[in-house]
Amino acid sequence: MAYRNRNEVFAAQFALIASTLGSFAACLALTQFLARTTRIPILLELAAATNIMASQSALLAFVVGFFLSVGALLYFNAQKPKPVLNPTAFQHFKLEHKDQISSNTALYRFSLGSKNAILGLPIGQHITVQANINGKDISRSYTPTSSDDDIGFFDLVIKSYPQGNISKHFAELKLGDTIAVKGPKGQMRYAPGLAREIGMIAGGTGLTPCLQIIRAALKNPKDTTQLSLIYANVEESDILLKKELDALATKHANRFKVHYFLNKPPQGWKGGEGFVTQEAIQEHLPAPAPDTKILMCGPPPMINAMKKHLEALKFDPPRTVSKLPDQVFCF
Repeated sequence: MAYRNRNEVFAAQFALIASTLGSFAACLALTQFLARTTRIPILLELAAATNIMASQSALLAFVVGFFLSVGALLYFNAQKPKPVLNPTAFQHFKLEHKDQISSNTALYRFSLGSKNAILGLPIGQHITVQANINGKDISRSYTPTSSDDDIGFFDLVIKSYPQGNISKHFAELKLGDTIAVKGPKGQMRYAPGLAREIGMIAGGTGLTPCLQIIRAALKNPKDTTQLSLIYANVEESDILLKKELDALATKHANRFKVHYFLNKPPQGWKGGEGFVTQEAIQEHLPAPAPDTKILMCGPPPMINAMKKHLEALKFDPPRTVSKLPDQVFCF
């Protein structure tokens, strides 16, 4: 049998010791029993010789129980999913699945190398992806759409641009190719109770950190955070994971609402049109209060415009680098 880690080796060793001691104790007990019931001379002699050891049977049982308990603890600890991320060193993960979401966006699933592994990424944080492009190491930050409830893999949703570096590199990946990843990193660590109400503004693939928090909050029955999302895109085909967002909004209608905005809406579009305005924020997101937060992720021009709108609505001005306690947090 192949063991996956030292805990499994130790568990097997403790189990072997316990088994040996248990067998020894059973032999002693059997000898004493047969000597009493059969009165065979040789058995009586053996019983007399082992009387001292037999008198310590309670202690022996305790020792056997101790070794079995430690072995079981080590074994079950070995079965727990193990986080694989390293914040200081890049590791390589193999692409095992690719799902084309739209003409220029895909979901990439990477294997963690073990069915018992998790990425080890706190909700709200991101990873650094590095690739060697034209002889240069290029790095970008991405937020997986998967979580540590997903064992053995992690997912990235990436929109590829013709002039992009890492995003174009992703589009060219073939099954079996690898990417270099390290992390976690970032100032956001979502937990229930972070705020009574959270408003989110996302543009394009800026949805991913927001979606990570939305999923985590809504699947936790003890989390009562109210969530509102304004999601802006150019065209309807650019809206990522719309079916999932709509399904979450329907299932959790008392906790989550999503509002779509398009610069180029199709005929009959019932969502918002044009850029996200100050009035739209005021209508769809929570008002400034000590227990409300606004989270934003999207293209820099959009985020700069949103900052001005939020300041006009009396939200605290965001810092250059956002911190967890901030009222307005930019990923």
